[in-house]
Amino acid sequence: MSLLDTQALRDATPGCQSGIVHFNHAGASLPSQATLEAIIAQLHREARDGPMEAGEHGALLLENARRAAAQLLNAPASSIAFTSSGSAAWNMAFQALAPWQPGDRILVGRHEWGGNLASMQLAVQAGARVEVIPCDATGAVCPLALEAMIDANVKLIDLTWLPANGGLINPAQAIGEVARKHAIPYFIDAGQAVGQVPVDVQALHCDVLKSAGRKHLRGPRGTALLYVRPAFLAQLNPAQRDVFSAPWTADGFDLRNDARRFETSEVSYALLAGLGNALQEINRLGIEQVWETIRQTSQQIRQALYQVPGICLHDLGTRQSGLIAFNLAGWDAFELKRRLGLQRINIGANGVAYTPLDMQARGLASVARISVSALNNADDSERLLAALGELRG
Repeated sequence: MSLLDTQALRDATPGCQSGIVHFNHAGASLPSQATLEAIIAQLHREARDGPMEAGEHGALLLENARRAAAQLLNAPASSIAFTSSGSAAWNMAFQALAPWQPGDRILVGRHEWGGNLASMQLAVQAGARVEVIPCDATGAVCPLALEAMIDANVKLIDLTWLPANGGLINPAQAIGEVARKHAIPYFIDAGQAVGQVPVDVQALHCDVLKSAGRKHLRGPRGTALLYVRPAFLAQLNPAQRDVFSAPWTADGFDLRNDARRFETSEVSYALLAGLGNALQEINRLGIEQVWETIRQTSQQIRQALYQVPGICLHDLGTRQSGLIAFNLAGWDAFELKRRLGLQRINIGANGVAYTPLDMQARGLASVARISVSALNNADDSERLLAALGELRG
């Protein structure tokens, strides 16, 4: 498989012209100039014609974004909704599963995102239990162990596919096969997956999948997408409604019969114009080529880090993503992030709250995180590795 023209991508990205080395794409990536222009054009349209009057064109841009997201996920456009954040998308879908009953069981991977676990507390207060699916020998969620846990009280299986605290790629399709076999709702947090690895919701057998726009999609902050399997939609009763998600009919207010039941009448068309452009760009590039470029670059960085004394890598699994978790002896992860930032090198740092079950299970207080994009080139890698070598002292 051929790789992308990284230099062409960099030339079209203002952040790559600033002298900053950006390895925090899992936090938020760098938008293209065309994405910025799409946002600004809609803002100018609103300022010139009136915000409400420009909404008609904005609605067309939103539908373009919906079709692009559907293409990327191999889903019907009617199954895609847009929200303000990945957390909001997941929380709305989860709360729409209510009511929870005493004895209900929610099965999660050990690497579950902390925000999702926080949302589950309302179910726990109603008497539900959150239980962790055991990992296999590589540290990935084990489908066989999941199969052994299934009974009539399991009401949800939830998986964070690519955890925030490292390079693990969980076996999302195999988990989905277990969920579908037993007709149990299956949610996937794909916040680090969409835009980085190929995502086919049909093959994954998921009922709900969400992702933020700001990460590997290179869209603006304040945007996210939510996929809901059409046949599963009837099982979701959103608590949040307005005249868009539940429009007035002759019989009263009726929920929409597509994923837009999770949208609201008040949206930022400018931000969604930017997200739509970012989605169209990645579709033109080809997600398989994006992933292969990321995979090769991250593999090269991992191999180099193994040679640096004092660095301990914390990635799990046999297949690894473009997220690289590590610690440098003698350094707090957050202080290391700050010091590299002073050299105009951006990385991430995660504490226990991001993935509390996994961090506690492994005795990790924090990890530094390099997250690779197709934008990163050999010069970026060399500057990062040289800076870590100097800080190692």
